[in-house]
Amino acid sequence: MISHLKARLAATVVTLMIVLQPIGSDAQSAPATAPKVEAGATQMPHISVQTTGKGTPVILVPGLSSPRAVWAGFVPTLAKSHRVYVVQVNGFGGDDPRANLSPGILDGIVADLHTLIATSITGSKLGKPAIVGHSMGGLVALMLAKAHPEDVGKLMIVDSLPYIGEIFAPGATVAALEPQAKAMRAGMAAAYGKPANPAANAALAERMALKPASRTAVAGWAAKADARVAAQAMYEDLTTDLRPAMASIAAPITLVYPWNAVGPTKPVADALYRKAYAPAPRVTFVDIGDAAHFVMLDQPAAFQAALDAFLRR
Repeated sequence: MISHLKARLAATVVTLMIVLQPIGSDAQSAPATAPKVEAGATQMPHISVQTTGKGTPVILVPGLSSPRAVWAGFVPTLAKSHRVYVVQVNGFGGDDPRANLSPGILDGIVADLHTLIATSITGSKLGKPAIVGHSMGGLVALMLAKAHPEDVGKLMIVDSLPYIGEIFAPGATVAALEPQAKAMRAGMAAAYGKPANPAANAALAERMALKPASRTAVAGWAAKADARVAAQAMYEDLTTDLRPAMASIAAPITLVYPWNAVGPTKPVADALYRKAYAPAPRVTFVDIGDAAHFVMLDQPAAFQAALDAFLRR
């Protein structure tokens, strides 16, 4: 099992190092001045939050190297009947990394989300909002539900697992993955300040999305992410195992996962995700076909329908 795990992880290391190589003619070199601070956002140590709309609260959390723009196609509709809090991890989207240049990024995001929900930082306490998280954002949402169950009304987890190691080998452990995770972190962080690799970026985007427009967006977002932040965040993702906690997460979960003809096919995806979330007491499974990891970009209408149904439950 370990040799198989190493082979799969080695291929993934190459892929994830690619995602942090910038696209276009400019290298991701260290900026001469501090990165921009986005206007109109509530700034916190590990995240920033833009707020719009009125109604019951919904928090949207993007994944690794993704800015809040990943949700842009859905915010206007949501804002008609919800108060929408759109998160961006500091260091992604070209903004200031702030506290995310130190270890503890995922725990820091969880702490900031707890502060957002449980205090009056945005003017009023949020009660128990609905939380939507994609990829690493889905893992963070599960971490929040574990650490602060009082903060969570319900969860929509989009193509994320309680432990990402299950992709590499059934029953994979943190101990087995950690040496490779450390090597991955070092390699990914080393991309900061290096020359661009547009062809590699395009190859990575082909793995993450199916539609040409989706791939262009993914590659562009990766170009703006701070490689140092993404490297540490990926390391923490690879070494966070929530499988033992799933049975205790009381909040209802809607699990959205993609499949396509190239892979994972529907039978493979069904088996992987249903097994991973079987211990959770309340799970609704929603599969969306002809889509890859960025399912919301590849199939926006189907994703909107899934989102609407989730919020009605």
